[in-house]
Amino acid sequence: MILSRIHFATLLIAISAASMPAAAQLASKTGAVVTTPHVRAELVAHAPDGVAPGAQAWVGLQITHQPEWHTYWKNAGDSGLPTEMTWTLPAGVSTGEIAWPVPEKIPVGNLANYGYENTVLLPVPLEVSTLYKPPMALAGGTPAMDVKLKASWLVCRKECIPEEGEFTLSLPLQGSTALHKAEFDAAQAAQPQPLAKPGGIEVNGNNLQVKLEGLPAAVQGKTLAFFPETPEVIRTAAVSGKDWTQSWQGDTWTATMPLADQRSASPTVMPVVVALAEADRQPGQPIAWRAEAPVAGTWPTVATPTRAEVSPALQAALTANAANAAASASPAELPAQPTGTFAMALLGALLGGLLLNLMPCVFPILAIKVLGFARQAGNASAHRKAGLAYTGGVMLSFLALGGAMLALRAAGAQLGWGFQLQSPGVVAVLAGLFTLIGLNLVGVFEFGRAAPSSVCSAQAKHPLANDFLSGVLAVVIASPCTAPFMGVSLGFAIGLPAAQALLLFAALGLGLALPYLVAGFVPAIAYLLPKPGPWMGTLRRLLAFPMFATVAWLVWILGQQSGIDGAGTLLALLVCLAAIVWAFTLRGRTRLVIATVLVAFTAVLTGAIGRNILQIVEPAKLAAAGTAEQRWQPWSAERVSELSGAGQPVFIDFTAAWCVTCQYNKKRTLADAEVLADFDAKKVAMLRADWTRRDPAITAALTALGRSGVPVYVLQAPGKAPVVLTEILGKDEVRAALAAL
Repeated sequence: MILSRIHFATLLIAISAASMPAAAQLASKTGAVVTTPHVRAELVAHAPDGVAPGAQAWVGLQITHQPEWHTYWKNAGDSGLPTEMTWTLPAGVSTGEIAWPVPEKIPVGNLANYGYENTVLLPVPLEVSTLYKPPMALAGGTPAMDVKLKASWLVCRKECIPEEGEFTLSLPLQGSTALHKAEFDAAQAAQPQPLAKPGGIEVNGNNLQVKLEGLPAAVQGKTLAFFPETPEVIRTAAVSGKDWTQSWQGDTWTATMPLADQRSASPTVMPVVVALAEADRQPGQPIAWRAEAPVAGTWPTVATPTRAEVSPALQAALTANAANAAASASPAELPAQPTGTFAMALLGALLGGLLLNLMPCVFPILAIKVLGFARQAGNASAHRKAGLAYTGGVMLSFLALGGAMLALRAAGAQLGWGFQLQSPGVVAVLAGLFTLIGLNLVGVFEFGRAAPSSVCSAQAKHPLANDFLSGVLAVVIASPCTAPFMGVSLGFAIGLPAAQALLLFAALGLGLALPYLVAGFVPAIAYLLPKPGPWMGTLRRLLAFPMFATVAWLVWILGQQSGIDGAGTLLALLVCLAAIVWAFTLRGRTRLVIATVLVAFTAVLTGAIGRNILQIVEPAKLAAAGTAEQRWQPWSAERVSELSGAGQPVFIDFTAAWCVTCQYNKKRTLADAEVLADFDAKKVAMLRADWTRRDPAITAALTALGRSGVPVYVLQAPGKAPVVLTEILGKDEVRAALAAL
């Protein structure tokens, strides 16, 4: 039976794909300590009098950074995200807010962040009420309280990596827990002390004038660092001089500082912290002070830049390590879109979906449909029903993927089109699925022999399910491609109300399914095919090779995400999968014995090395194997800032290993000798933003450009609006854009 039943397995495998990576990663990170290539994070506690109602107890996350890496304070500054903690505690136990130690100012090009390097402890008070009921102690044991923490943090150097971990710690209810006393004492000493007077802040034009009173005599006359807890109010990177002045009058400290160019808040009260410089701090003495200062004066109006004036806003977006300000607006709050613009976006989505059929990543699915079309030659009714079922599967899948992306973005996740292939687990599952399809096509097994009889009989009664699931599979494998017209339409969809956005995704699905739908309703197309015969068996085996080529592509993608060990592990498990499939084609006791041994061996192998597939590998330095590759630099927000500040034009290639269009442009246009000579002549810096794995910074930059997927190519020159080139990058287009610099 030719592939007629294999799609019943497709749906079960695909459903489990999305949840597998996260579960496996969390399982490997559970404990009191989480270690990544960039930090060591540990859940620690300090309870000198034990854990009991009324007793003083603290828990905290201690982060030890690798050299040059840092995490962020509650106000991250010009970019970044603060560390977040979610606690799971017994009934009657709660935690307070993070007692943030004083941060340090971390310059990044012409910007600045507030954060921590080396080792920092973020302490949290643990509050035990009289309602808490201690657990019963096991025989010979000591009763203990389990404290669980799920934490996420953004760790940055020149690049930024979002990380997370789950922690569990058992605190004995009796006796002292003071192993980390020194660390908690140091964190307590780094807390800002409250000032008796709130001071005041006055808005004066484009500056803030801050006045704090009642500072100790020991600090008077010293230069203080200033840290506002409200983000995006002042120009964080401003330094002493014309931009920022401070002075003393007795115990009153005053300072004048510039407002942020892209201010996003106009508070009436600003919590602020001032701190002594490292050289002025004395052991045992306070080092910082905090006040909640009322704000007087009128905040200046913040102008909204137009698309032609967006260069500073784009620069800020490219510098952002995550779009923490992209909180979702309700549909009622979103601006209405002009009818003509929306109609053009619908047309672009339809044409983009139609052109997806020409993308290499869709060829394997089209091969399956050609085989099915030939099998039903002469049956016009079957053609029409199959076309409708396939179209339904495509359109519903596009709606489901689009709805999931919009919902996750609204919840704060930084995702874009093709997000499912940013998960190594999904890539591995798809590789296994296409291996099964290829083995079926080449004749190693018939799915009907291994499937339960109830499944086979259900498929016989409902053959259209096969066509529907073919549509589902087409969307899963085709969505990472971004055809011409798709990029603008998908980026436009992000800012629309949900109903209109989903209409765009439906139009995209209709475009992808349209050729097969038309073929089902136009009998002349079916008559062009030869009559069924022995040639179909040859075609079936021939079509197995596009499936195996797809597997090779998926293994390569995984290698880009999880390294050579991840790719090697996937290949080994695919060999085991093929062996298991072969074993189930045997007869009698031999089938049972060999299949059992192979399944057990595969399970052991998966447990031993399967984690390699899900491991996080730091983005590799770009290979210097060829002349074209030597000129590319890894994209980072800081690098863009440095180059723009120096007046150098920048070309940014937003790409991903799973994007076939990206690889085509990379090998064809971006490796062309004449194009590269033009880049050199104009002294254009070439940066590559690799989105193979999820990266909030790249997602934020794409969103600022009005896009939600790759490829995207941007040519940016100081003082000019950025130029966004087309997805199918042409040599003449690039050279013309360079000539216009």
